[in-house]
Amino acid sequence: MSLFAAVMTGKGTAAISTIQVFGGTADALISKIFKAVGSEPVEFRPGTISLGTICENNETIDQVTIGCEDSDCFAINCHGNPLIVSGIMQLLGRHGVTLLTAEQLLAKILLSREPNDTIAVEAKLAQLKAKTIQGTKIIANQVKGGLSERLKQWRDDIDTKSLEEISGQIDKILTDSLTAKLIITGCSVAIAGPPNTGKSTLLNCLAGRQKAIVTDIRGTTRDWVSAQCQIGPLSAELIDTAGLDEGLLAGTEHDIEKATQQKTAEVMERANLILVVLDSSQSASQVDAALPGTTTDKRVVTVLNKSDLPTVLNANQLPRALQDAVRISAKFGTGVEELRGKVQQVLGVADFDLQSTVCFTERQEDLLRELRRAKSRQQAASTLTELLNGKLAV
Repeated sequence: MSLFAAVMTGKGTAAISTIQVFGGTADALISKIFKAVGSEPVEFRPGTISLGTICENNETIDQVTIGCEDSDCFAINCHGNPLIVSGIMQLLGRHGVTLLTAEQLLAKILLSREPNDTIAVEAKLAQLKAKTIQGTKIIANQVKGGLSERLKQWRDDIDTKSLEEISGQIDKILTDSLTAKLIITGCSVAIAGPPNTGKSTLLNCLAGRQKAIVTDIRGTTRDWVSAQCQIGPLSAELIDTAGLDEGLLAGTEHDIEKATQQKTAEVMERANLILVVLDSSQSASQVDAALPGTTTDKRVVTVLNKSDLPTVLNANQLPRALQDAVRISAKFGTGVEELRGKVQQVLGVADFDLQSTVCFTERQEDLLRELRRAKSRQQAASTLTELLNGKLAV
């Protein structure tokens, strides 16, 4: 069996770093490079920890502890200086060990422990990256119930079940998966609108801290500022874009401003949701600059800001695409909870059932689409087997 190793701790300087070594002859390799404290030979048994040094040609690289996690899996706990970590990894490489990322190594370990339950392995890997507790719950629910259970039911009933019925259920799974993905991996919310409507104040309000400069000078924001915040079950990246100005987008001699506007349009195109911030104390004429054509097919919530000032703009005066509006004062925080609720509603997560059957990896999604296209029961059965027990590319 080949040997593999990876640095399991984060990059940069730390007090301690951990290097995992995995493979059938891991104990023999550790015995070659590790010199234990004392004169007694070390007997590596699962659950034991040994103190000593990692050496090469009788030269000490670092004092370490070696944890024997299993007969084929060892943890080298060394000092966290990146030079030391790199030195040990290079030593392992010289001994023929294949160096991997932490995720790649974990996948190999999990697959060796659960070779016939691919979805369980994918779930453990995906949970490491989930942005919210709700996301980890969605993933966990797919292992013993959810997706696994549904696939097993289809497989067991493949001789009698209608392929059209399976196809219909797959459509529902894929649709629910789009919403689940927002909860698992997070979402992007662009805050856009004309200059001086309070976009930066809104970002600071939602983020709960000062992230953007706020002034009364029109067009203060020339680039975007981002911040992470929690909105219900969502981990949202808020992006405060530069104030939109169609004149700049249409053509101008001011190259910096024009480039800024183009970047703003690109950010809005990638966003899952756009908050179009308008000044409710100003007339509807500001709306002309609020939405470039790229956002017409986007999910949009209109934020009528500055409700603490006399109201001039009425939501009924807005184009239909902008009439789903929430009135707030970002300066004083009024109406912000209603805005949070509206964001969850528009993105479909407000009442999303965490027990829903969903797919949570690209492999699963691709195979479900292939299953939906199956022309025979034999083809469907083969795809189901691949979904449940297929190999992962690691």
